[in-house]
Amino acid sequence: MSIKQICRNIFKKRSMDELIATSKRSDLKKTLNVFDLIVIGIGAVVGTGIFTIIGTAITGSAESAGAGPAIVISMVLAAIACVFSALCYSEIAAMIPVAGSAYTYTYATMGEFMAWMVGWILMLEYAIGNITVASAWTGYFIQFLKGFKHCLPDFVVNFPLWLRYDYRTMNSLCDAQGWDLHDKIPYLFGHIPVAINLPAVAIVLILTVLLVRGVKESTRVASIMVGVNMFMILSFVIVGAFYVKPENWTPFFPADPSGVIMGAFLIFFAYIGFDAISTTAEETANPQRDLPIAILGTLVICTILYVSVALVLTGLVPVGNIDVQAPIAHAMSYIGKDWFAGLISVGALCALTSVLLIYQLGTTRILYAISRDRFLPKSWRLIHRKYRTPHVMTWISGLIVILCGLFMDLNISAALCNFGTFTSFVIICLAVLILRKTAPDRHRPFKVPLCPWFPIAGILICGVLIVYSLNTLKTSSLYFLLWLIIGFLIYALYGYHQKRLEEQPRKILKK
Repeated sequence: MSIKQICRNIFKKRSMDELIATSKRSDLKKTLNVFDLIVIGIGAVVGTGIFTIIGTAITGSAESAGAGPAIVISMVLAAIACVFSALCYSEIAAMIPVAGSAYTYTYATMGEFMAWMVGWILMLEYAIGNITVASAWTGYFIQFLKGFKHCLPDFVVNFPLWLRYDYRTMNSLCDAQGWDLHDKIPYLFGHIPVAINLPAVAIVLILTVLLVRGVKESTRVASIMVGVNMFMILSFVIVGAFYVKPENWTPFFPADPSGVIMGAFLIFFAYIGFDAISTTAEETANPQRDLPIAILGTLVICTILYVSVALVLTGLVPVGNIDVQAPIAHAMSYIGKDWFAGLISVGALCALTSVLLIYQLGTTRILYAISRDRFLPKSWRLIHRKYRTPHVMTWISGLIVILCGLFMDLNISAALCNFGTFTSFVIICLAVLILRKTAPDRHRPFKVPLCPWFPIAGILICGVLIVYSLNTLKTSSLYFLLWLIIGFLIYALYGYHQKRLEEQPRKILKK
């Protein structure tokens, strides 16, 4: 095959009409309404940012400075950057209400190779990001158990460390505490170390079973958890406001202003919720109307909550005393409200469970779309006869999270998820610009205002944050480039060949 033919193939696009026709033949149930979509968005955005990221964004880490009280500015910057991307998501999701999110939109605008690479990046965004959330869930679960130390046996409340952490975390913990690793974890056959985050494994398995049962059932569970989460967050803001000390906001800006930019980068980790909404397009009863409302509604609600929590948190606790693992619960303990800290842990568990559920849902729907296009084995997209869900794909995505969680560094996985989020946002903005040129007369249920300036602004803001982060987070940047190389090799060695095999029957029929 000539180089010219290969280039023609890798830039081959799928028409929007073909994509929509395929989605209409889908076996997935169309049961979601606008309320369900907003629940999915809030569940993904609020829980992640407030309960897992905000502490690190305020105090900083080994690789970056913290934003301090100016985290509020970071959140506003992240929200402004998200406005442009959210508007672009709304336009294109209403135009192409098909499972797969940015992967599908890229296929319609940039061709099959770019579509595969975007789909591969989305796997980084969802599956790898889920590892961070699962680890945070374990931390809050342990805190929750400690609240029952007078009722439960000690072996339940203080179960072994090697059943709480992965091997890498155990190794770091032993180094920090001066412990002998061989005394803290068992070894299989005397050579193989055994360390597993058992609570994280258990919750991922439970949610995988729930997702197999059906998306509507999963959304009902998420609705309950989001309701509890919202109640706890609002309670924290209202109660905490009476204990705020304005002197804790001084100095407002950190000595290193780069911490404000890095804070915006870290908070972006949470805004994967926009993409999660669009992945459920084929299961939405009225996607052209409901998707834009849900995406923009999620942005407004979550930004208000973020800023409110950040103001109260930094007003309650001096920056140097903020706990990175459980900042909200610790803040209540800091002002002597231990009972409230226990309630916050319950809210955090609900919030993080809903995030895990929604991330797993997004992972399976994107993999389903990629498999339907023959980039992955056909058997992966089988639909359950009774529940009408992609059960094989659901189990595969659950097992990927569990296996990767055994050896991946959690801070690195969070940064990798951010790289995926920024990249997908850039692609969405670019796709809107392309479709405005290639399909100017196509009906758009929702249109981005001030086009092309808003999409261009979204590309520039996300692009600047990507470049800045690549220069700052060296280890994560290296892994991100490695992930892209692995994705390219899978396409070159498997995906490209499978697509050509798919085209052969069509050529025979044409003859």
